[in-house]
Amino acid sequence: MATTADHKNTLRRIAEQADEHIDLGEAALLFAALDLPSSDVSFYRDHLSAIAEAVGDYALSKDFGDAPGPEQMAEALNKTLSGHFNYSGDDETYDDLDNANLMRVIDRRRGLPVALGILYLAAARGQGWAAAGLNFPGHFLIRIESRDGRRIIIDPFHEGRIMDAPSLRELLKVVSGPGVELEANHYRPVSNRDVLIRLQNNVKTRRLDKGLVKDAVDAVENMLLLAPQSLSLWREAGVLHMRAGHLKRAIESFERFVSLAQDGPDRVKIAKVVNELRERIN
Repeated sequence: MATTADHKNTLRRIAEQADEHIDLGEAALLFAALDLPSSDVSFYRDHLSAIAEAVGDYALSKDFGDAPGPEQMAEALNKTLSGHFNYSGDDETYDDLDNANLMRVIDRRRGLPVALGILYLAAARGQGWAAAGLNFPGHFLIRIESRDGRRIIIDPFHEGRIMDAPSLRELLKVVSGPGVELEANHYRPVSNRDVLIRLQNNVKTRRLDKGLVKDAVDAVENMLLLAPQSLSLWREAGVLHMRAGHLKRAIESFERFVSLAQDGPDRVKIAKVVNELRERIN
């Protein structure tokens, strides 16, 4: 069985790939394995393959052909994930950490929008269908596009329901407030790295909510395996190390930020923090 070090090394290799080549399901399982080191990743890989195969079988049984429309794609995904495999959003224990760990999501058939979204994306891409996560705030959504350019948006948290403009406006006001309106940016597709960081950010946030600062640091450092050039993550790692009392680790994180950042007020500010921390240690 692969070790935690093996999983981390694999994530580092994934980080070197072009974004479009990143296997979302595989990377999410590796993140999950870092928190569940005794789990057998191969069992969950087989489950992802079974979902993709079942989606393909459904599309074949309905004679959707080689170029299904977006509504047909959504039907195949929803009937398989929600219907056959019984996946749905966890409304009752939404803030449970298990909802952001793909292995536990598979075990429980419940999860957060982004975790379920990764299952939908992996299954869709397994058919060669164009599918992407969207930059919608507070609630992860998926866009499916047919070969002729037609698109629909679905909500993996609510059994893959199709989201029209009124539904999107209603959801946006629920998650962002009544004064917020839809913008073009909300429809922007996000990268595979962004999807995975969004998933892991949920882990970090829930750990912080429980007062588990050291565990939150681990979540950020796991994200850095995939995004080692992220200024915001290096800064956050430094702040959390400070909160956890890890001053040397905080200095290392902030120095990494300084080495990557362009000249400007943020770089100057963090460099000053590094000097102050060094004085405290000495």
